[in-house]
Amino acid sequence: MSHLVRYADGTGDIRIGLLTEERLRPLAVTSMSDLLRHTVAEIRELAESAGEPVPTAGTRLLPPLDGRTEVWAAGVTYLRSEEARREESADEDVYARVYRAKRPELFFKSAAWRVVTDDEPIAVRADSENNVPEPELGLLLTAGGETAGYVVVDDVSSRSIEGENPLYLPQAKIYTGSCAVSARVRPAWEVPDPLSLGLRMRILRDGREVFAGEANTAQLNREPAELVEYLWRDNDFPHGAVLSTGTSVVPGLDQGLRPGDVVEIEIDEVGALRSPVVLGAEEVRRVLVTR
Repeated sequence: MSHLVRYADGTGDIRIGLLTEERLRPLAVTSMSDLLRHTVAEIRELAESAGEPVPTAGTRLLPPLDGRTEVWAAGVTYLRSEEARREESADEDVYARVYRAKRPELFFKSAAWRVVTDDEPIAVRADSENNVPEPELGLLLTAGGETAGYVVVDDVSSRSIEGENPLYLPQAKIYTGSCAVSARVRPAWEVPDPLSLGLRMRILRDGREVFAGEANTAQLNREPAELVEYLWRDNDFPHGAVLSTGTSVVPGLDQGLRPGDVVEIEIDEVGALRSPVVLGAEEVRRVLVTR
C-alpha cells in the first residue's frame, strides 16, 4: 500500500512524496496544489518515477492540502444521515426531501490553511450543546475534476445549531477545528472499487470506548461521480478540492463529543485518522500557526 503525502523534512522544507512501507520518495512537484494541476495519468507517472528514498528522521506529515485547495462536503447521502438529521431538526422534511431530490446537498467546509490532520485537535463549539464527529470518505480531486486519491475526513458538526434551524448550517459546519483530513492520500489507481469500502469509527473517553459504529460506502445514495459533477457546475477549483461524500455513522443525540475525547476513524484500503477533542478554537489555532 502506498500513499501520497505532504511533509516537512528535517530542515523544515515542505515537500510532496510517495510513502510506501515507511520508505519516503520525493516527487518532482513543489506543492500539493501543483500536483493537482496535473491529470491523474500524469500524477501516476510522477508517483512511479519518484526519486530515491530520503531519510524519514525528523520528518512530519502535514495536511495533504495547500494553496487555494478547498474542502467541500455532501450531506444526506446515506439513509442513516437522513434519519439523524430528521431526529435533531424541527424542520425534518427538509432532509427527507434532499435525500430523494435529484440535486445533492453540497456545502463549503474548509480552506486548506484551516484543515487539521492526524493527532491534531478537532474542536467542539463552545456555544453548542451537542457536537459530533462525522466519518467520511473524501475524494482528492484535480483541478480538472478527476479523482486522484482518497482520504479519511472528519466533518465535525454541531447538531444542536443545525437542528435549531437548517439555515444555521454554515455555523454548524464551518469553524476552526471542524475539519480533519488524514495526512495520507491513497492513490485512486490503487483502489479498484471505492463503493465497497468498510468504514469504522469509535469515540474514546478516558481510554474507554463510549461509541462505536460502522458502515460501508456501498450504502451511498449518490454516486461519487454525480457529486463531483454537481460541485464543478459553474465553479472553479484551480488548485483542486477535497469532496467529502457524507456519513452513515452518526452518534445518538445523547452521545455527543466532550473535550478530552479521542475520535478514531478507519476506512478500508484508504487509511486512518485519529483526533483528540478540545473545547473551542484556541488550541487548534496554536497548532495552525506553528506550521
